[in-house]
This record gives sequence, C-alpha cells and structure tokens, in this order.
Amino acid sequence: MGPEQPFVIPVEVLGGIESGDDTDREWVRQLPSVARDLLQKWDLRPAGAVRAGEAGVLVPVRRADGTPAALKLQMPKPETGAAIIGLVAWNGRGTVRLLDSDADQGGMLLERLHADRSLDAVADDDTAVRIVGGLFARLHGVPGPDGLPRLGTIAAGMLADVPAARPVLDSGDRTRLDRWTRQIAEVEAEPGDRLLHWDLHYGNVLAADREPWLAIDPEPLIGDPGFDLWPALDSGWSADDSVSDAPRIVRRRFDILTEMLDLDRSHAAAWTAARLLQNTLWDIEDGHHAISASAKTVDDALASFSV
Repeated sequence: MGPEQPFVIPVEVLGGIESGDDTDREWVRQLPSVARDLLQKWDLRPAGAVRAGEAGVLVPVRRADGTPAALKLQMPKPETGAAIIGLVAWNGRGTVRLLDSDADQGGMLLERLHADRSLDAVADDDTAVRIVGGLFARLHGVPGPDGLPRLGTIAAGMLADVPAARPVLDSGDRTRLDRWTRQIAEVEAEPGDRLLHWDLHYGNVLAADREPWLAIDPEPLIGDPGFDLWPALDSGWSADDSVSDAPRIVRRRFDILTEMLDLDRSHAAAWTAARLLQNTLWDIEDGHHAISASAKTVDDALASFSV
C-alpha cells in the first residue's frame, strides 16, 4: 500500500473496540499505524468497509495478485499467539485458512469468507448442529501442538477458585456449583490431548467459497472434545426471550454432537459442567452474584448425565 492510498480506520469502529482500560486504549490509538504497516508489509489493498469485532478489527483486502483476503488485527497477547498456533496446525482443515501472520503486532492475514452469512442463518437446527459436529470432528482430529493452554491446568485453576466463589452465591446456586465440582473431579485426571476451538458457536461458523462452512475466531487449547460443546449448545436461544423449548434444543444438540463425535455422554456432560463453572467464575469476577439463567437451563437439560 503506497502513500498515494491513505488508509484510516473509522472513529466509530475504533470506539467499538475500546474497553476503557489504559492498555487497551493505547492499543486502539496505535491500531491505524499498525494496520498501515501490515498493509504495506504484505502488499495489500483495502477492499471494503472496516468492521469491528469482539476481539479486534477486520479489514477486507486484496492481495497483490487480486485474491480477496481479510486482515484481522487483535491486541498482541497470549490469546492472539494461541490463535495463530491453532490456525497453523489446522491449516484450513475446518477453519478459515491463515495466509500470513505477525504475532508481535497482532496481525493475521486470513482467507476471505462471507462475513454476512453465519450458521445463524440456517433455519433447521438439526442441520446447523450437524454442520458444527462435522467441523468439530475435523478440528479435534488434529493433535494439540506445543505452546497452547492445556485443559488440565485450566480445570485445576477453576477448582481452586471455587471456595472463594461459593459465598457470593445463594444456597441453591452453591448446591449447583458443588455438583459441577464433583462432576469435574470425576474427569479431571483425563483432560485430553485434542486441539479445541473453545468458542464454536453458530456465529463463529461462516459460509465460504472453498467449503460450504468454516470456523472462525478460535481460542485454541489442548483438551477433551467434551469441553468444546457448550457454545454450540447455547447458541441462539439464550439471546432470544421468545424461545420456550430451550431444554429440548439443548438435549437434542447434545445427543447429535455426542453421537457424531462418539463421546461418552456422562464424560461430555462433566466437561460441559466445567464450561458452566468457568463462565460462572468469570461472571463473579465481573460482579455478578448468581449463576446465569442460560447456564441453569443447559445444566438442567443435561441433569440425567450428572454424577
């Protein structure tokens, strides 16, 4: 990108990713300069509206040969490095393909997908969850590479945090928390060695040209496939107050995914409980004093598999 083609990130996009934290604010301030540097480094031309996402900014671009691509910019931190490691290991197998990266600047050059068409657009839920199951099967087929967080360490840390979290909750929520702790203790010794996505909800599956659907925005770690199910179980209904049959949806999705992935259901339910515990601990850190309604719905739907 030459000086004759000035590039700016709209103020409203930058405002959409600024959290108010001083470190975050400084990163946002430097982001336009970083974008210009990577556009020049990889010989890219902006080719569409810049978008703000949950984790950063996405710039539609074209490469020197005219190939469409996307420049993703995230704050340089361990999670960004983990995403790069995971995408390299998958090499496009079920995921968006990583074309180039600069971990020091938080930049990833990705193949262009159809950002306006996610799996949320698929009306038939059985079809949607089977697409997720097919992606999981491919993602989990890759052994975990070095340099990623491990589920065993994460689980041990969560269990260590439970005693401090219990007093914040009422007696009913403490009972639920204690049951999750027992479930996790049953499987903690076998944390698994597969490469997990960690955030494969319907919105993180986009239509593509290379394949019908591909996963995006992984937060890779190494562990048991059962720990990867919760985002798909929770997708859609938890943000829609008009949904009245959420427990049935959760059970149906759980049945399909565990069958497709050949998972022991009690084992998978225990690792799903670990996700519910993780989310609850994060909520408590953010000042909440109760287990979320959606977490209770998922938990109750899978109650028959609890220890």
